[in-house]
Amino acid sequence: MKVLVVDDSALMRRQIGDILTRGGCTVTTARTGAEALVRIAADAPDVVTLDINMPEMDGLTCLSRIMAEMPRPVVMISSLTEEGALATLEAIALGAVDFMHKPGGTVSTGLREQEDVIIAKVTAAAGARIRRATGLRQRLAARRDAIMRAPVQPRARAGGYGPGNEALTLIGASTGGPAVLEEILSALAGDYPMPVLVCQHMPASVTRHFAQRLDQCCAMRVEEVRRHTVLEAGTIYLARGDADMIVQARDERLVATMVPSSRAHTWHPSVSRLVESALKTVTADSLIGVQLTGMGDDGAAELAELKRRGGYTIAESEESCVVYGMPRALVECGGASEVLPGHAIAARLERVAQARIRSLARATTGGAASWAC
Repeated sequence: MKVLVVDDSALMRRQIGDILTRGGCTVTTARTGAEALVRIAADAPDVVTLDINMPEMDGLTCLSRIMAEMPRPVVMISSLTEEGALATLEAIALGAVDFMHKPGGTVSTGLREQEDVIIAKVTAAAGARIRRATGLRQRLAARRDAIMRAPVQPRARAGGYGPGNEALTLIGASTGGPAVLEEILSALAGDYPMPVLVCQHMPASVTRHFAQRLDQCCAMRVEEVRRHTVLEAGTIYLARGDADMIVQARDERLVATMVPSSRAHTWHPSVSRLVESALKTVTADSLIGVQLTGMGDDGAAELAELKRRGGYTIAESEESCVVYGMPRALVECGGASEVLPGHAIAARLERVAQARIRSLARATTGGAASWAC
């Protein structure tokens, strides 16, 4: 695997290069965005790691040129600042596969602690599917404009949801997740009849901005969960990064809360912990689980158990995944009720959720609950 490391810092170029060399990669380097474009044309690397803040040509400008002229997997390197978080989201919208943060403090120590993650991200990127972002960005921009033009109305609590009749939609995503999450969540109606809980593997410096970005393009309200939060239908709850989100019952209401990340889980916010906590709190037949693009198997075993107990699960299909890892793990363990491309998931969720709420309402009056829709 050939990797081009682009960074204006000689120390960062050398240390990232050493890590990737130990990981079995052949590494070349570039100091600026302009130099990177020349190197890509000459060497055709399999993956590019690209710093955001560089002189002459910044990383976002370079990325847009790469995706337009020589598309290939790009992993962005950004700072932990607010500006770095916003640039990271813009890079993902432009087509970057993934990102990693420059460590704070001593660079050598911070990078050494991230060595396994850096190698894993670059390796996963090498096999990633490149998303053409232009059409998606245009659709999302149109969706934002439509929401901004619509009359301001309070988002009514969806009927059929409440104590004794709670149902939840749980979504997990990792590499490539932000783009498909925007596509799916922006297509859901404002009166979607369940709370939607989302675990996107992402640091806390980025999740707040991602929640704000989603809120601009979604008919449903979007908020980042940082403390005990009562769950309501018609709202999307994004887990804060660098911690894990769990579901609990308090005073006959369902709440989402953040807890310290578990050492037993590799990726955070953990999809596994979210689904496990939901299964302990409500019946499985009140749950819909969705597994989107990403490397690894976070959440696969728990979602398979959800399906086994009577819940409904959707795995994103390989054809639309940036990295077909997490959905593949769910499919291979028999845990997917259905496999769908990303663009078809929102419509299916609308039908399944509405049918489930009606079914739960019938069950409370003596009827039989089912997933028929």
